[in-house]
Amino acid sequence: MRTRSETVRLEGHAKQAIETGRNRLILAGCLIGLAFVAVSARVVELSALRNHGEPALSASSVDTTLTVGRADIVDRNGLLVATSLRTPSLYADPKEVLDAEDAAFRLATALPDINPAETAAKLASDRRFVWLKRNLTPREQQQINSLGIPGLHFFDEWKRVYPQGSLTAHVVGFTDVDDRGISGVERSFDDVLRGGREPLRLALDLRVQHIVRQELAQQIATFDAIGGAGVVVDVDTGETIAMVSLPDFDSNVAGQMDADALFNRATLGVYEMGSTFKIFNTAMALEAGTATMRSGYDATNPIKISRFTISDYHAKRRWLSVPEIFKYSSNIGSVKMAVDVGTEGQRAFMAKLGMLRETALELPELGRPMVPSPWRPINTMTIAFGHGLSVSPMHLVAGVAAMVNGGIRRPLTILETDIPSPGERIISDRTSHDMRRLMRLVVGDGTGRKADADGYIVGGKTGTAEKVGGRGGYKRKALISSFVAAFPMQKPRYVVLVMVDEPKGTKESHGYATGGWVAAPAISRIIARSAPLLGVAPVDPESPEIRRDLMIEVPVEGGKRLASF
Repeated sequence: MRTRSETVRLEGHAKQAIETGRNRLILAGCLIGLAFVAVSARVVELSALRNHGEPALSASSVDTTLTVGRADIVDRNGLLVATSLRTPSLYADPKEVLDAEDAAFRLATALPDINPAETAAKLASDRRFVWLKRNLTPREQQQINSLGIPGLHFFDEWKRVYPQGSLTAHVVGFTDVDDRGISGVERSFDDVLRGGREPLRLALDLRVQHIVRQELAQQIATFDAIGGAGVVVDVDTGETIAMVSLPDFDSNVAGQMDADALFNRATLGVYEMGSTFKIFNTAMALEAGTATMRSGYDATNPIKISRFTISDYHAKRRWLSVPEIFKYSSNIGSVKMAVDVGTEGQRAFMAKLGMLRETALELPELGRPMVPSPWRPINTMTIAFGHGLSVSPMHLVAGVAAMVNGGIRRPLTILETDIPSPGERIISDRTSHDMRRLMRLVVGDGTGRKADADGYIVGGKTGTAEKVGGRGGYKRKALISSFVAAFPMQKPRYVVLVMVDEPKGTKESHGYATGGWVAAPAISRIIARSAPLLGVAPVDPESPEIRRDLMIEVPVEGGKRLASF
């Protein structure tokens, strides 16, 4: 039996052991709690606070200097043309991949467009970083995540998206996989867009752009042509309201397009523009004073020079007044007008018009004119009716704008502008007024009747030229058929051009594939549909004020005068 002292001693040891155990349990609990907090903090850091990429790898192999996407591009009304979206891209650290072939095979189930053999080779390499696919969709990312393949990682990048698809392709261009501008506005303003926050505002009006593309495509299909171009330009500011080149491409998948679709016929292609050049030839003669609206030339016989013969398409074989030469598009009369001005005078006039150098348009795809060298008298003759000097359609519309806006040449621009360039005077206001009257005469009573639009006073000029190549220097069956117009002619605001490449005559056109049959009808529809959107109100073409302003007294054979509109 234990004594009292022994009992007290036992209770003391037990109590001390219990106290020690309790302290140890508390300490262990605190340590476990701290470990749990540390793990939880790490989980929160990795899942919510950090980028999902692998910093050590991406920092050494990926350019992360672009912290924000490119600035948006919008049309003149603020409609979105190009924007940037943040998307995940897939890369791998081959050192972390357990089985390269198995990983590639499984990855192909989520990404059917990748090559399993090539992917397996990448995953088996000695590198620490390999791209597998850029700019994934959310569905693709989810499917890859569900595979649970070690060594695969995601890195957020910017992807350029073009909501308008092919509608603005040749103007806006596109970027490469690294978001660098490759063509169009994307390339011209690459630095601005990469560092910009405010949208880049274009002069384009998407509504008019759609109309031009639709009407141009219809004519190309109707006449089984290989392509074409359509342009609308503000004559007072030089702003490009619409610019279409067909065939075109979808900027979102530009890398899959062929060279013909990527070629911009409106700015990069240079062509002999045919009789549309008679606008410049006539203005040049009137401005030089070698001809007046009342003078004329003998167009009875073709002109023979060396082995060449210059004749009229629909020859009148008589004396023609200057208005008639323009109205009937007489090559003979135009040549004699140019000869009177002279070779040096013609070259100087074309230089002032900007026809001997690239346009100032802010696009990288600009065609350089093909200028005769030396500039001989025969060149003077052929350039009078649009052969021997090749320019882009944008050269033509810029020149015509100067002919109808009072005589001021302003550089074309693809950007919206509040303050237009002061420009350079090319012809007098009086000559410009005479040219408006002559251009109206062509549409009202000449070769361009099909370009007329109800309610709008349209003026313009047809152009039909054989393409260079083949025997004799030209392909007789390969035409560039065009019509360039301005409206409203009582106070011009816009120049419109439609050019169709290699059209073929139809039963409805009686086999003709000329500018009057091919391009003029599209001009009429473009103006009728676009004018209300552009704020141009319809008028009565028979109003006395308009008739007085645009009516021409045309001297004709026998000395009679015909008041024509």
